[in-house]
Amino acid sequence: MGLTKQYLRYAASAVFGVIGSQKANIAFVTMRGGERGRFVAVAACEHVFIWDMRKAEKVLILKGNKHEVTYLCPSPDGVHVAVGYEDGAIRIFSLLNGESNVSFNGHKSAVTVIRYDTLGSRLVTGSRDTDVIVWDVINECGLYRLKGHKDAVTQALFLKDKNLLVTSSKDSFVKWWDLDTQHCFKTMLGHRSEVWGMALLNQESRLITGSADSELRAWDINYLQEVSTEEEAGEPKEKKGKSLLDDDEEEVVDESPEERILSCKKAGSLLREARDRVVSMTTDAKAKILVCHVSIDLLMLVQSHLHSSHIDLLDAQCAEDAPEPVVERKLANEIVRLTNIKASDKIRWVDCLMCVGGELKVAMLLQNNTVETYSLKTSDKNPTGTQTTRLTLGGHRTDARTLAFSSDNIAVLSASGDTVKVWNRSTLQVIRTMACEYALCSLFVPGDRQIILGTKSGKIQIFDLASGTLLETVDAHNGALWSLCLSPDQRGIVTGGTDKTVKFWEFELIKDKDAAQKRLTVKHMRTLQLDEDVLCVKYSPDQRLMAVSLLDCTVKVFYTDTLKFFLSLYGHKLPVLCLDISHDSALIATGSADRNVKIWGLDFGDCHRSMFAHDDSVMFLQFVPKTHLFFTAGKDKKIKQWDADKFEHIQTLEGHHREVWCLAISPNGDHIVSSSHDKSLRLWERTREPIILEEEREMEREAEFEEGMAKGDEPVVPGEIKDAEAAPAAKKTIETVKAAERVMEALELYRSESRKMEEHQIACQSAGKQLPPPKANPILVAFGNVSPSRYVLDVIKKVRSSELEVSLLVLPFPYIPDLLSLFNCYVQDGLEVELVCRCLFFLLRIHFGQISSNQMLLTVIDELRTNTISKVREIRDVLGFNSAGLQFLQREVESKEEVMFFADATGRLEEKRRKRKKRERAILTIA
Repeated sequence: MGLTKQYLRYAASAVFGVIGSQKANIAFVTMRGGERGRFVAVAACEHVFIWDMRKAEKVLILKGNKHEVTYLCPSPDGVHVAVGYEDGAIRIFSLLNGESNVSFNGHKSAVTVIRYDTLGSRLVTGSRDTDVIVWDVINECGLYRLKGHKDAVTQALFLKDKNLLVTSSKDSFVKWWDLDTQHCFKTMLGHRSEVWGMALLNQESRLITGSADSELRAWDINYLQEVSTEEEAGEPKEKKGKSLLDDDEEEVVDESPEERILSCKKAGSLLREARDRVVSMTTDAKAKILVCHVSIDLLMLVQSHLHSSHIDLLDAQCAEDAPEPVVERKLANEIVRLTNIKASDKIRWVDCLMCVGGELKVAMLLQNNTVETYSLKTSDKNPTGTQTTRLTLGGHRTDARTLAFSSDNIAVLSASGDTVKVWNRSTLQVIRTMACEYALCSLFVPGDRQIILGTKSGKIQIFDLASGTLLETVDAHNGALWSLCLSPDQRGIVTGGTDKTVKFWEFELIKDKDAAQKRLTVKHMRTLQLDEDVLCVKYSPDQRLMAVSLLDCTVKVFYTDTLKFFLSLYGHKLPVLCLDISHDSALIATGSADRNVKIWGLDFGDCHRSMFAHDDSVMFLQFVPKTHLFFTAGKDKKIKQWDADKFEHIQTLEGHHREVWCLAISPNGDHIVSSSHDKSLRLWERTREPIILEEEREMEREAEFEEGMAKGDEPVVPGEIKDAEAAPAAKKTIETVKAAERVMEALELYRSESRKMEEHQIACQSAGKQLPPPKANPILVAFGNVSPSRYVLDVIKKVRSSELEVSLLVLPFPYIPDLLSLFNCYVQDGLEVELVCRCLFFLLRIHFGQISSNQMLLTVIDELRTNTISKVREIRDVLGFNSAGLQFLQREVESKEEVMFFADATGRLEEKRRKRKKRERAILTIA
């Protein structure tokens, strides 16, 4: 098939301008050789940025898929970070090299919480789909899915010493799960609204929950094993006192007639200063400091002129029961308020870290694309938080509403509501940052030494790039200045605003009284009065015509020299927000809020074609220089390329997660930069890869099909109860289907090779001599002349551990007998015994009925039973021998060098000191 017209693909190059996305949390991480509290991890759209707060620079980028990051959690050893995405996927990245080798797919919608257990071997995730899933990180597979909540899960916490899990949700319930039986054994009903956060204190004997009201509720957790031990010793069960702030009308939680595992009673409540809901709650590693993040109403912001968010820091100084006489303590004495920290803007997420010397570090991700860190001494009598670092240089505080390229394709201009920044396109570093008014449009002055902005207040601002100063502010319009355009002769500009006028300006060099050099200014020359507000204005490249978009949904075309009316382009149902004219002044393309793009001829004003372009308003449109190809940006988060001659959609650039406000194309057409409501700026590069439209449409259909499959129902496993509290963890995805197809192809190859060998043996017997062996399959040759059975094992090994069960579930039963026979051979030869046993047990569980009723498989199953038991015993013996040897070596080294391995002696000393101080505090309370 010949290519009649070649289109080149534009590909995503970089994401910049975003410091931290508001949708995901912030977390302290530890890098190799770095000090604690120096590095923070924040989401940046679909990526995760690791920032060095001391140097204010990115040290690592964890690149994700196309979906936005919604939650992240560092592992207890500090080597990995688990990242949850909008589509429900979870990926685990290494902080050493930034690569991801482990991924889990089990949720149908956005991940809302991720937590590791103490050892870092298990991971619990909660989602907006109301499910809680526990994953095995080491084996890279899902353990079980816990169902019971009726709304999004907001928090999930492992208990350190017991195999229990506690979760909270927006359905106002807190649920306790026994992970041995995978069932919910207790539901706490004491909240009137959504539970937004919770924390475990006092060695997990105290639970603090925060909801939409102004209370922090405290609950006493009593484990039945501990209670029974106390009763046997004859000690009375003392009822702990409630706080003076307790709500007497609150009902006790536990309504179950029989208490199992633990009991949870309300101990009191603490009143917060703010009346808004709790956004999040977090503690330090030892649960001594509780951070309560609360959002304040915007009305209060206006009336009090305070900052729009604050954090409550609570010191959870919880004493243990001493052998001295039992002292009745109140909740207000246990949890003491330390201080409030007020940030410079509304806080979205917060994390805290306790460092040496009692220094608490707090990291905040603000709503205005800023990260701030604070430090305070918890040992002080009245600690106050002091700001240590603030990340602001790498992005705008508000959305960038205008972009422009310099004439040499190197510099990129972006302007927002308060600042204008100039970036180096190749390094993506900020060259200049200058304060400005709310900018709506911009351009580089010829020569690239000055820039001009049009503002929402109707002013023209001229900046000098060399000095980074504002040269002049000119009052141009009485309302917003929506559009400005450089004249083709580069001698001036034209502006249009909401005061229903189009004004023409010329560049001029003037000399101030005290200045040594002349500076640039603009001189007003002419004014064109119109009947409606001007939304967009554009010169034709030959400077013969000028097109003006009006609020009445029409585009008027005037002669530039006489300002006489030439054409009226009408047909849009809503105002035209953007337009552009091709390089040969033959075509004009208009984009409207009615989601359509129309292509007109500038000779007669006839509409060549009207195309439905976006699913929402078309915000920006620009022709690629010296072509009839143009790009459009819409509120549907997409950027699209079109052919104005053939009226065809060429490609769609997907990457932004919010509305796309504007874009700019470099003068040579090789680069595109776009701006979005997600605070990010994205750079796109033109590659040498050609686009064939038929293949492009086919790829779009496949993507739609895969997305539909991903949204489908989870697989039904034989023997599983559909509405049970525990269910399979993983879900069917396109990756699991492809993995199952690869396994089936390998089994088909194994069958064909087996048939070949049988036919070869029959031919040799009939010929009475040894014939040349048949030619090997090219696939087996490519893999190093491996045997067909070994090739099947290699294919199974390449299936991701997290996708293995679901991939086996997709396999049709006719392939199972061959797999069982191969598994028997693998076990006999000692090949990947653990992997084979895992696959074998899963297949036996889901196909038990068909396997047990098949007489031909009885011998295979009997052999598998014998072989697996013997091989597993051998492996267990080897592991036990190695473990005993290591323990012997440990004892030998400890006895020779008088040091302790795998235990911190100083930790025991600190424990003794802490107990002694708490006993002294209890005695003082009695006195």
